[in-house]
Amino acid sequence: RYNNSKFFIWQSFDYPTDTLLPGMKLGWDGTKNLNKNLTSWTSLSDPSSGSYLFAIEHWNVSHGLLYRNGQVEFRTGPNYRQLVTIIETKEETSHGLNVTTNVMSSISLLQLTYVGSLQLMEFIGGDINTLYYFPNDTCDFYNTCGDNSYCNTSNTCACIVGFHARSLTESNMRCMRKSNLSCHEKEFKKISNMKLPDTEYTIVETKVGLEECKKRCLMNCNCTAFANMDMRNGGS
Repeated sequence: RYNNSKFFIWQSFDYPTDTLLPGMKLGWDGTKNLNKNLTSWTSLSDPSSGSYLFAIEHWNVSHGLLYRNGQVEFRTGPNYRQLVTIIETKEETSHGLNVTTNVMSSISLLQLTYVGSLQLMEFIGGDINTLYYFPNDTCDFYNTCGDNSYCNTSNTCACIVGFHARSLTESNMRCMRKSNLSCHEKEFKKISNMKLPDTEYTIVETKVGLEECKKRCLMNCNCTAFANMDMRNGGS
């Protein structure tokens, strides 16, 4: 900053490298017109910019997306949202570490490694504990199963109820409706333990519950599914 000035010209927290520390924020800062992302190293010994980028998407409900060479590889899920403090306003869409750090006993940081993994680590004395590691398995890959299908606990794809497979492979299978969808006779099937929906092309209402959401979906012929977007504060 300039001498005797209260305004910063540049500060390191606005330009992260591969590590997010407590007090830092990732995402869009409207007051500074900045997008703050994590960029991996090229290798363990080469700190130049690598192939991976972790960015916060400025959607109605924000997500963390992990890119490799500009292509989406992974999208964060419910476990990640429990680890971060999320701010979504007109001036800011940001994610910060939701940890209480006592610098006298421990320090936590979120790091994007050179191999493309996102991990939350806690340093206590000389010990390092990994609290969160992403991706964990095949199901963490972005859109790995394609439309109208899901990735199950055995890391294989399956069509949701009411659909059948039209392709010969389990990976990125094409699932088609068994019968035409009726706008006047809707029956919803409950699907549990699913990752939060991608909100880039969805209608988001943050102040209504599931019952009201269901009523609105029944009144809209283009609506085929609904979900609770936030699992915090009693949501499910």
